[in-house]
Amino acid sequence: MRIVVTGVTGQIGGALLGALRQHGEIVAADRTILELARPAEIAQRLDRLTPDLIVNPAAYTAVDEAEDERDLAMCINGEAPGAMARWAAARAVPFIHFSTDYVFDGSGQRPWREDDPPRPLSAYGASKLAGENEIRAAGGCFLIVRTSWVYAASGNNFLCTIARLARERKELRVVSDQFGAPTSAAQIAGIVADIIGKNPGRLDQLFNRAGGLVHLAASGETSWHGFAKAIVDGLTMRGRRLTVENIVAIDTEARQARARRPLNSRLDTTRLREVFGAKPESWQFALATELDRFIQETGASA
Repeated sequence: MRIVVTGVTGQIGGALLGALRQHGEIVAADRTILELARPAEIAQRLDRLTPDLIVNPAAYTAVDEAEDERDLAMCINGEAPGAMARWAAARAVPFIHFSTDYVFDGSGQRPWREDDPPRPLSAYGASKLAGENEIRAAGGCFLIVRTSWVYAASGNNFLCTIARLARERKELRVVSDQFGAPTSAAQIAGIVADIIGKNPGRLDQLFNRAGGLVHLAASGETSWHGFAKAIVDGLTMRGRRLTVENIVAIDTEARQARARRPLNSRLDTTRLREVFGAKPESWQFALATELDRFIQETGASA
């Protein structure tokens, strides 16, 4: 099986490269191979790549910048997935696409189910919802995987940012009124790879059973403030020398971000368990694994 994976320099894309390698020939489609900012060229590029499966974690993810770059965000997150989905549908090629909790407005406290009505608060969320709608309109064999609070042991993400700031500052101010499940890129990639590897001839049946949409997140919940404390505590336990003495809880309004964030990013993963038989690890267990990797890559006393 020839698998095209986009966004390979990103967190999920990078994790997928290793997780999927045992399941087929991997084509790492970076921007030199498949440029999502030019959706009109995608079909021609895919004709050359001849994939048996397309996995698309690539996205415009600069949430605040998207408020000013709406057209670019919509092009990459909305039009490009639609172009890939139409190519895949016309050739009966399965298509897996990644979306986000930002398609919801964050109201209430109940975990969001797949059939809850989306109401994005930001340009980024609107662009991701547009991509979902384009894929549904294309039809074919597709699965949209919504996830949340993605991080990894390297790259530009919350874990690495907190680790850096905890060395530089005595006090950190972190939002405490947004709730969700921190979900590692490795955790996401592992579950998706298992779905593909265990069901190579049944993807169309499973995707149809799931209605083409599933939520994937770690089990449990916390706030960004709770996540930051867990990161600092974990680094300290692993011998990392830190400067931080206090992690102050603040509300979302105090952060004054340009784009509105959902307060409730909890995702219901019942469908993931019932249709695909996947049982996500707790966010604490996954974080411990990523902290071990972080220490291995950077050194305990760095």
